[in-house]
Amino acid sequence: MTDPRIAALEVELSLLARHHLHSSQHSPERVLDRSGYQLLSRLELGALNLKQLAEAFRLDPSTVNRQVNALLRAGLLEKAPDPSGAVARVLRPTTEGLALLHRDRQFLQEQVGRVLADWEPGEVDELRRLLERLNTSIEGLEGRPWPRA
Repeated sequence: MTDPRIAALEVELSLLARHHLHSSQHSPERVLDRSGYQLLSRLELGALNLKQLAEAFRLDPSTVNRQVNALLRAGLLEKAPDPSGAVARVLRPTTEGLALLHRDRQFLQEQVGRVLADWEPGEVDELRRLLERLNTSIEGLEGRPWPRA
């Protein structure tokens, strides 16, 4: 039988994902779709080739390729020679891509700020710490640490 604390936590995590996706995807202030935001956010931390990007997101390369091509066509990503000299080219955000990413990030941070407006600063710090611990535990189990700025 599942620990009732774990069962209750799973419900809250499901609701969190639902709230986050719904509120952020249906806002006219957002420019980027979810995949564009995620890809640009990851590539802002460092250029990757398509295979590395697919591995980072645990997605099929064909799926990532479609998403990347949409960003390339929109001028939000560009291909560049791999600094290590590898044949595969790396992907990196363009100046416009970064500008839109930062605009959307600011909007999302303002949304989170509104939700937490009546929280004590220590409560916000504790939530961030616990979420980071949860994420790093997941990353450890998967053997895929996610870089943090």
